[in-house]
Amino acid sequence: MTQREGGGADPESTPAGTKEDLERYGRFRVPRRHEPLRPDLQLYDSLQGQKPGSRYLRITPTSQQELRKMAPAYLQATSVLLRPRTLPGQIWTRLRRIFLGSPLATSQAINERLNKVRALAIFSADAISSTAYATEEILLVLVLAGTGALNVSLPIAAVIATLIVVVAFSYRQTVRAYPSGGGSYTVARENLGTIPGLTAASALMIDYVLTVAVSTSAGIAAITSAAPGLYDERVILAVAAVWFIVVVNLRGLREAGSIFAVPTYLFILMFGAMLAIGFARYAFNPALTYSPPENMEMTAATSSLTIFLVLRAFSSGCSALTGLEAIANGVPAFKPPESRNAATTMAWMAGILTVFFVGLTVLAHLFNVVPVEKVTVLSEVAQTVFGKTPPYYILQVATMLILIMACNTSFAGFPRLASVMAREGFLPRHMTFRGDRLAFSAGIVLLGILSTGLILYFRADTTSLIPLYAVGVFLSFTLSQSGMVVHWLRSRESGWKRSMVINGIGAFGTAIVVLVAASTKFTHGAWMVLVAIPVLIMLCLAIGRHYRRVEEQLALREGDLTPLEQVAVDSGPQTVVVPVDGINRAVLRTIEYALTLSPNVTAVYITDDLEQAESLRAEWEEKLPHTPIVIVESPYRALVAPFLAYIDALDRANPRGRITVVLPEFVTRYPWGRFLHNQPSSSLKRALRSRPNTAIVDVLYHLR
Repeated sequence: MTQREGGGADPESTPAGTKEDLERYGRFRVPRRHEPLRPDLQLYDSLQGQKPGSRYLRITPTSQQELRKMAPAYLQATSVLLRPRTLPGQIWTRLRRIFLGSPLATSQAINERLNKVRALAIFSADAISSTAYATEEILLVLVLAGTGALNVSLPIAAVIATLIVVVAFSYRQTVRAYPSGGGSYTVARENLGTIPGLTAASALMIDYVLTVAVSTSAGIAAITSAAPGLYDERVILAVAAVWFIVVVNLRGLREAGSIFAVPTYLFILMFGAMLAIGFARYAFNPALTYSPPENMEMTAATSSLTIFLVLRAFSSGCSALTGLEAIANGVPAFKPPESRNAATTMAWMAGILTVFFVGLTVLAHLFNVVPVEKVTVLSEVAQTVFGKTPPYYILQVATMLILIMACNTSFAGFPRLASVMAREGFLPRHMTFRGDRLAFSAGIVLLGILSTGLILYFRADTTSLIPLYAVGVFLSFTLSQSGMVVHWLRSRESGWKRSMVINGIGAFGTAIVVLVAASTKFTHGAWMVLVAIPVLIMLCLAIGRHYRRVEEQLALREGDLTPLEQVAVDSGPQTVVVPVDGINRAVLRTIEYALTLSPNVTAVYITDDLEQAESLRAEWEEKLPHTPIVIVESPYRALVAPFLAYIDALDRANPRGRITVVLPEFVTRYPWGRFLHNQPSSSLKRALRSRPNTAIVDVLYHLR
């Protein structure tokens, strides 16, 4: 659409957006400044006509606008900016769309939340799937004392089932008390202190990595039990499965829930059918037993049945509790009302887990199942119930799928926990970044890398990985439940005594498991976890100290706010732009330097959080009233593209002018600190280097 200059409507007088846009942005105040923002941005191009002196305005269609004017000095970056302009960029973007899907705006986050059915598939898959190997881990330890010792599996299973119920009810209290999520880390840090909080977080993060490795390895073991020819390829299959889960999770939480719901509910259906048919067949034929193949070698008895062996079997069976805390960590992922939906899902998960675990252990006892190499206990029970029929193979495939998908619980919990810790300064800040599909991409990829390393090191052997498992899980359980006891003592809310007793019992029970697991499995690999936890704590503390020192040095002090308008020097038509992320000493010195280049200085703040932007504008106008600030909303969380679009708009408004971008950066004392800072500035510099008519200036602020 084109209009002759001087006729028709002024493009700048066109309404900023829809009625909903006006309601959303109308509450923002018109920025207070001494003169209008220069230059005025245009959503149209001025073109030379065919006749001398004639000019035309070509209005940019709304669907092609890179920036939308939503309110005075408030702009919004549109999805048009995500369209690549080069052939390699178009190919890369097309591939990303195929594997990850189209980008989602921040405002769509509420639509990505989970209902109880999807949440059960995502957050409960780890706990429910542990029934596929928890019973086997008990029997593998007991059989060392001979087949007669396998009878002890029943009382061990009863104790573990009681522990499942206690811990599940304890975490229901946590869900109601801490609806913002964070789980063990948040509860322990707020009620017990920073070190206990970081201890719980470190143990939980290690647990998440182990969960991915164990679940994937167990899933591959399930399929190699039915197809022994694939046994030698188990490592390759496990690594491929991990990165399949990584890609699915990068597509977003809601879509992952839809994909993983099918194998989860298929497993629940087939496992439940196996238990029902198995008990029915035993009731009609008590002589029914499992007959292992003739070429299978039984494990020889190498020990006597001692209390130490029983405790070791108990700690191995406690792997059934892994994943119980996942719902408490991810409460914000539920649809409203978040706490009630999370508590309901927790009850469903605990009920299914208890019935499946106890049921499989009892059937294994009734059928005289003995663990053998290369065949899982679940496979042995399923063969006894179904025979080598289609239901048996369907159950094995469902078991493989849910065990592999169970690691998705970690991919839902690890990135969220890492983002919470990063916001509080204990992990690198870019762990809070959400990707195209609103997933915490950095945490997802990091978890994939760490778990792949474990799978390669342990050759996808579940039995070798399990000893590393229980210590971290139950240490985080213990700290979380202990923190809840302190919480109820402080708050004394309605029903606090009953809740405190429940959490107290949970803390006591899980503490016993920590001691048992650490003592019985120390030489079997648990020492690695006991060493890794303090190392991770020290790393988090070092990062936290660094961020605190940086904030202290950048904080504004009395006398810092000099009358910056007196620094301005008239330097012609040059336009100076300063990208900012807040108000601190580094930004202040950058603005001061920019004013020595030109009086025409504009600060630009790109954000996807308008509430935070409004707060920054109010503070900016109070402390720096003579330097205007422009807010550019970036719903797709991009930084470079919206900033370049703003620079392009300035260029079109004043083609003969010069543009200087002044970047605030600070230099850390130690080289490793560079990894924690200046990432946005580095990205902007790389993008601006190839842009004509643009000067780049770095203003360095040296930290002591």
